[in-house]
Amino acid sequence: MYLTNLHLRSFRNYVNQQVTFNSQKTIIVGNNAQGKSNLLEAIELLATLKSHRTTRDRELVLEGAAVGQVEGIVKRAYGTAELTITFRNQGKRTVALNKEPLRRQIDFLGNLNAVQFSSLDLDLVRGAPESRRNWIDGLLVQLEPVYAHILHQYNQVLRQRNALLKAIRKQEQDKLSRIGNIEIDTQQLQLWDVQLAAAGSRVTRRRARVLTRLAPIAQQWHDRISGKTEVLEITYNPNVQWTEDEPEKVQQAFLAKIEQRRLAEYHQGKTVVGTHRDEIDFTIDGTPARYYGSQGQQRTLVLALKLAELKLIEEIIGEPPLLLLDDVLAELDPNRQNQLLETIGDRFQTLITTTHIGSFNQDWLKDSQILSVEAGNID
Repeated sequence: MYLTNLHLRSFRNYVNQQVTFNSQKTIIVGNNAQGKSNLLEAIELLATLKSHRTTRDRELVLEGAAVGQVEGIVKRAYGTAELTITFRNQGKRTVALNKEPLRRQIDFLGNLNAVQFSSLDLDLVRGAPESRRNWIDGLLVQLEPVYAHILHQYNQVLRQRNALLKAIRKQEQDKLSRIGNIEIDTQQLQLWDVQLAAAGSRVTRRRARVLTRLAPIAQQWHDRISGKTEVLEITYNPNVQWTEDEPEKVQQAFLAKIEQRRLAEYHQGKTVVGTHRDEIDFTIDGTPARYYGSQGQQRTLVLALKLAELKLIEEIIGEPPLLLLDDVLAELDPNRQNQLLETIGDRFQTLITTTHIGSFNQDWLKDSQILSVEAGNID
């Protein structure tokens, strides 16, 4: 796949900017806070409908404007698609495919695939479990767009169940003198138990499957980058343990654990069982990378994960995705820089932001389109 055009209107610090990509490699040069990352963020939104920098659409709209828009044209093996996202300071965003508004955003996904690598991705190793869950969920949405709907269903059930548990806890607090006679609506809670188990089963089984496919690819890349001096292990550690990939059995495992933790949920007033508490463990030579890995080891790990994402998406989708590198070369030592640039070659359409072009050899510069960004203007 190949992104041929990008048009930004009142998006971040861009007023009205069109970009035509005419090379497999594009180097975007500029000082900090000029709009380099905003350009990649726009492409990330076209691919995933999400930004790793914000969850609020109003932050995506140019200050002083009411509406912002990102439009891209992508060529695929089966044809060309024009993708449009319209953001609003107030109100919901809308999406369109080939100028036709889409009622369901899920129908927008899957038209463009991209893997982004930025300095923020070190949170994959160092950050809270939520960052690792978001990472694997983002990959799943690109591989199987219906997963966005599955995850939304789970989160809806989780919110409703949490609201009921919060009400039950308040009821407990209001009746401390009559704890033995609490009027808990157990029947209603059991209905939410069943829905949480059903939705959670769909999430956890997909996470397990994709990690099973991704892990050996990431391990191969890690071996190559580290010179086989370290051993990487990736382990999915679901909150609800299960062994057989059968919906009914996984759901029963959910319900059994919910019953075990029933009292804790009453006391805490929230759901303590489910995929929102899953963890993905990275270890290097048997040591948790999160706590003990050096910065070099952590960067090697993240680089291996990103290269594995590229390969897995290409295997499953049948076309190479875009690669978006946001100012990461400066954070890699020369060996890792060379490894990354050699791996990229001409296989993927690649957009790289940088504050200077000294990290690139002459062959790369000769084969690349070079764009300069200053104050939201691209030359």
